Amino acid sequence: MSDDLIRYDVLTQEALRGVVKKVLGEVARAGLPGEHHFYIALDTRAPGVRISSRLRERYPEEMTIVLQHQFWDLVVTENAFEVGLTFGGVHERLHVPFSALKGFFDPSVEFGIRFEVPVDENAEAIEDVAALPASGEASAPVAFDAARSAEKSAEAAENADGDDKSDDGKGAAVVSLDAFRKKT
Repeated sequence: MSDDLIRYDVLTQEALRGVVKKVLGEVARAGLPGEHHFYIALDTRAPGVRISSRLRERYPEEMTIVLQHQFWDLVVTENAFEVGLTFGGVHERLHVPFSALKGFFDPSVEFGIRFEVPVDENAEAIEDVAALPASGEASAPVAFDAARSAEKSAEAAENADGDDKSDDGKGAAVVSLDAFRKKT
C-alpha cells in the first residue's frame, strides 16, 4: 500500500469536528431540540483550554461535560466553544478549542465520535501534522459502538460523584472517559 500523502485521517477529523461545531452552534442559537443532550470529552492539557484551577486540579488530563439541563451562555466561535456549567454548586466558565475534543456523544440518538488529540508536552503548540502516523490506522476517528456506549454513558452518569450537582439535583456531570471507550 502506498503512503497517504493526502492525510485522509486528518481531513476526516477536521470534518467531524465541524459537525460538532455546527451542532453546538445550532444549540447556542435555538437551544437543545427534543431529548438531545451531549457528553463532550476533552483533553484539559490541550492548548487553549481554559478552566478554573479547581477543575484543573480535579481533572488534570481529561474530563467529560454533559450539556443537558443546566448550562448557559453557550458561545461557539470558529475554533472553540465556551459554556457555563455548575460543578459542586459552583458556577464555572469553560473555554474549549475544538482541537481539544476527545469525544462527542448524543445518547438520545446513539450518535458518537471519538477524536485523537495530539498533546504537546510543553503545551505551546499542537503536534506537527508530519509527525502523525502516515496511515489512517492510528489517528482516524472511530464511530462508537452505539449500544455499548449508551449503556456505559448511562452507567457513568449514575455513578458520577454526587458533588457535581447543584442544589436542585440537576447539575453538570463529569463522567469518566472510560464510558466512551470500547473494551478490547
